[in-house]
Amino acid sequence: MNRKKARKSGVTKPVISLKRTGLLDYLWKVQNEHGYIRPDDVAACGEALGISTIEVEGVISFYHFLTRQPRGRITIYLNNSPVAECKGFERVREAFEMATGAPFNGVDPTGQFGLFETACIGLSDMEPAALIDFYPFTNLNSLKVRDIAAQLKQGASPAEICDSVPDHIRSVPDGDKAILLREYSPGDALAQLRNRAPESVLEELTKSGLRGMGGAFFPAGLKWKACREEPGTSKYVFCNADEGEPGTFKDRVLMNSLPGLLLEGMAIAGYAVGAARGVIYLRAEYRWIKDKLEHTIEHFRKMNLLGQGIGGIEGFDFDLRVQLGAGAYVCGEETALLNSTEGKRGEPRNKRFFPTQRGYLQKPTVVNNVETFCAAARVLQLGADHYLSTGTAGSPGTKLLSVSGDCRLPGVYEIEWGTTVREILQQCEADRPHFIQLSGPSGACISMQEVDRTIALDDLPCGGSFMIFSRSRNILDILRNYNRFFKHESCGLCTPCRAGNFILEKKLEMFASKLARQSDVEDIRSWGNIMKLTCRCGLGKSAPNALLMAQEKFPEYFESIVRQNPERLSKGFSLKDAVREYDRFSS
Repeated sequence: MNRKKARKSGVTKPVISLKRTGLLDYLWKVQNEHGYIRPDDVAACGEALGISTIEVEGVISFYHFLTRQPRGRITIYLNNSPVAECKGFERVREAFEMATGAPFNGVDPTGQFGLFETACIGLSDMEPAALIDFYPFTNLNSLKVRDIAAQLKQGASPAEICDSVPDHIRSVPDGDKAILLREYSPGDALAQLRNRAPESVLEELTKSGLRGMGGAFFPAGLKWKACREEPGTSKYVFCNADEGEPGTFKDRVLMNSLPGLLLEGMAIAGYAVGAARGVIYLRAEYRWIKDKLEHTIEHFRKMNLLGQGIGGIEGFDFDLRVQLGAGAYVCGEETALLNSTEGKRGEPRNKRFFPTQRGYLQKPTVVNNVETFCAAARVLQLGADHYLSTGTAGSPGTKLLSVSGDCRLPGVYEIEWGTTVREILQQCEADRPHFIQLSGPSGACISMQEVDRTIALDDLPCGGSFMIFSRSRNILDILRNYNRFFKHESCGLCTPCRAGNFILEKKLEMFASKLARQSDVEDIRSWGNIMKLTCRCGLGKSAPNALLMAQEKFPEYFESIVRQNPERLSKGFSLKDAVREYDRFSS
């Protein structure tokens, strides 16, 4: 950087050495140092990268947790997920405002506390929950909030007083059928590679029928094989740990309890596809897990389970790093995640190429989520035949469910594919269940008339979230929460998503005000179908899912709201009637 040029402008900017792929880490670094990203930081970053400050600003503005303004010396993010709203979010919100003196989405007059809302932080089994300087605080109530604020005012750090987060593993299949949540010994899965060629690994994975566990359920063996067959020597393995779907926390539990299993799964993928480098893209809400992951990575290097010549296998070189996200649900989409890691706005790419063709830095890349890599490691360790002995013929293996909401035993359940909804409700001791949301707001909602359906790829495929709402919950409040989430998290790049979520919000407001007509029901259906057909990424396509299904599963609920609309409001607008009184007095 040219210091003379900087001095002429009256500002001495720091000299930095930066690659575009390090942009997100740099922005986090300066924000952690100063509490926000200063104008000097933006200018220095732009000069180091040879890009305009506008482009740097564009990256910063894309992410929820990056800020150009101070957010208090201690920053509190209170989770506003649908489960949180059912468990006392409003009372906890008021308690934080009273205890800190900060208004919501603002900073208190002393500048000590910043208080903000944020979407689901992956702690739905312990709601209400918050992140304070990105440390977790769970099972909050008014008394606990006052105690936390008092300790912080007395000088305690969030790291000292944060809650220990239990994994809440509630149930695993009987006998030897557990796949993921069974005893783990580091290196057992990687040891299976000693007498196997990469092609043999791909054959075993394909034979098992393992599919991606993030919700798309694409065959893992087919994806890895496609990457291996791409020409070139520079290939990458990416773990999508951006578990942002409200109500989902199974990947959090895997990373917290079995981080080594994840690393082995990624290393196996590297061996199979010919990649030497990997990246774990960790959502910012899980920043408190980052040290554990990095400690495990370092431990694996010392054990020769990462690095050069892994396990004594000549030519098997694989290492990885953790990339911290910055708060953007859309980065759960694989191409948006890759753009984010490259130091760009986390916007989904046009689907001209698959990541296995042109992924990270335009090189062939495998992207799978945490559960998929962990399952792949178990397939190699236990064998495809063992994996096929569980589940059903069309859905082999097991699945992790994040169960939360109105139940007495929220937590993670490992089930065999083919388990009925009724069985899960019984295991978690559901409390008067009425409305069940599978796979988060982007998934499917079902009524109690469907509890004998199975969690299976050919019936009710579930990416992980299993939220239960009792008869005491207002369906409309839940749907409005979903809509606010999608509207806020949309990248805004395509019109159907940007405009569609706004229009659906206005329609839901009509229902909340008891002013809806039958035409509003039809409009919701029409706009929802437009979004499903024309949005460019999964966020927009799936945003109206729950609303459309709720109309189908609970028609009497929506009909009852329409019937509450006063008759005079359903007759339409009449100019003659509207000016009648004016004409009478003006004549």
